Amino acid sequence: MQHRYLITGFLLSSIIVLANFISNIFLLILIMSIAFFAKGLAGLTWSLVGDMAPKELIGLTGGIFNTIGNIAGIVTPLVIGFILAKTNSFSGALIFVASVLFVGALSYIFIVNKPERIILIDKN
Repeated sequence: MQHRYLITGFLLSSIIVLANFISNIFLLILIMSIAFFAKGLAGLTWSLVGDMAPKELIGLTGGIFNTIGNIAGIVTPLVIGFILAKTNSFSGALIFVASVLFVGALSYIFIVNKPERIILIDKN
């Protein structure tokens, strides 16, 4: 059940791309508010780390997850800056962000699917 919230968050966040096509300030604020709220739902991925990681490796798994998240936090603004510099418009940046969120939703639907704790097999 928990992964449905994540998928909903990713998909709702991707509506940020609609900001490219709206000139009404009220609708723009509404769409941006929904997208940012939904990004919070998508941010619940941290809860899956604790739920799915092998009990013996929760610290390592959390560290790797945090590292990848921090790398994304560095790369994303660089990509957005590059898109903005090349196009002089935020439209491409919003499409990029929406695409990443949509791919995130597809990943949870088709790769993670039903999150379960990974059990390490003791070879002794």
